[in-house]
This record gives sequence, structure tokens and C-alpha cells, in this order.
Amino acid sequence: MNSSEKTNFNSIKALIDDETPLVRKAVIQQLKDFPDQGKTFLKDILDGADRLLAKHAQEINKSLGWADVVGDFLNFIRSQRYELETGWFLLDRTVYPNFQATSATLFLDRLADRVRDLVTPPLSPRQTCALLNRVLFHEYGFRGSGKNFENPQNSFLHRVLDRRQGLPITLSVIYLLIARRIGLELDPIGLPGRFMVGCFAEEKPFYVDAWSGGKILELDQMENFLEHSSIEDSGSALLPVTVSETLCRGCRNLVYHFELSKDSEKSNLFSSFVKEFERVQRLASNA
Repeated sequence: MNSSEKTNFNSIKALIDDETPLVRKAVIQQLKDFPDQGKTFLKDILDGADRLLAKHAQEINKSLGWADVVGDFLNFIRSQRYELETGWFLLDRTVYPNFQATSATLFLDRLADRVRDLVTPPLSPRQTCALLNRVLFHEYGFRGSGKNFENPQNSFLHRVLDRRQGLPITLSVIYLLIARRIGLELDPIGLPGRFMVGCFAEEKPFYVDAWSGGKILELDQMENFLEHSSIEDSGSALLPVTVSETLCRGCRNLVYHFELSKDSEKSNLFSSFVKEFERVQRLASNA
């Protein structure tokens, strides 16, 4: 790229977040005129620290037909810069490439705003969870997908937000994302067979079962649950899991559910994601 082309691309960067139709059309045309440099230019923005700018770059990438949704998720896995909301929406796009996160993000914002409207400080974390339960499970009607549990749509976060039903893990993720927006400190708890949410901000931890409409469980109730479920190493089972482990578990669910629906292509795709998470984890452990 010569110096004049570099100057043009510097000018384009200043216009990336301008959604005016005329400006957006001009930006896209300039990138079309220099496709090789344009792809590199957009990738640099997508890999950069400015996530708002990256969102606009992603939309432009999609408009140009340059988006590599599988590659985007693999790059996210390899980056080890794990963030739950970003990661799950990237997972969604591997099957729904036209999905735009903006509407889902705004809906999560709206749910959080509604909880915030009900909060009258000072409230304890469990009192705040009770309000979150009211909004998510009663006012908005989210529930566990019991009759159609194996439907892969239950594992895609934006589809769960649209349909208002999902798996224990996706309902828990939504719970966590709302909690984060209102400043409530919660953690993912990856119990075998039942993903939950945990709170360690009080003297004694408590747990929230999003699958059961936000039922709050005390530590002794959780220990009984583990004992009856014959879960080994029950102490560590009640501790938080990482974002990486949470996303990898979501991918494992999809491997199984796509196998059941006889979609070997998608099952193999999510199996490759599981293997990549495991490979990256091994490298990190050996570093």
C-alpha cells in the first residue's frame, strides 16, 4: 500500500462509526476498491482494543461478504481474551452469520434497566437476585425448555432471548449478563447436569438455579444435591468456572444436540471448537 492509500485508509478509520447511509456507502466502496488492504485494515480494527469501533467494522465486513464467522470464533478462542457476552454472540454467528448483536445487547440492557428500576438501596445480593428473578422469569416469562430440551436453538443466546426459553446454561448466562449490568457480583457454576449461578459476596455463598425459575439454594441444599447426584469432588463442583469452560460446555452441548438431529456437519464444527478450547487450555497450562 503506497502512502496515498495509507492516508485514505486513515481517513476511513475516522468514518467507520458514522452510520449515515451516504458515508457508509462511500466507506464500503473505498474498501471494495482495495480489497486486500481493506481486509487487513478491518481485521486490525476487529483485533484492536476499541470494541465499539470493532462492532462497526464487523458490520461492514458482513456487508462486504468478507466475514469469516468460524474464523472469528476460532480467533477468539486462541486469543484467550475471554469475555462471556462477546464470546457467546460469536458462537451464535457460526450458525447464524447474519445475526447482529445490537438488538440482543439492547434487550439485555432493557432487562437490566427494569431490574434497576425496582432496586431500592440498600439491598443484599440475594434481595437483588429476587428482583432479577421477578423481571426475568415472571415479567418476561423466561423458562427452561423442558419438552424440547435437545433443540439446538436452546444453546444459541440470541435465540433464547427471542424465544424466552433455553437450557440451564443459557438461562444462567443471561442471568449473569443482566447481573453484570446492574453491578451484582455473580459467578458461573458448572455443575454436571445442571449449570447454575453462584454468589460469594455474602458471608455464606448461595446459588441460583435459573432452570427452576431462579430458585435460591443454600450451601447445605447444594451439598445434598451433589450427594444425591453422586457427583465426585463436590467441593470443587461448587466453585466458579471460567468463561472458557462455560463457552466450551456450550459447544459440547451443541455437539450432542446436533448429533441427535442428524446434522453431522454442525456437530463436527462444534466438536472442532471443543478441541480448540482444550488445545489452548493445554498450552496455557504448560506455559
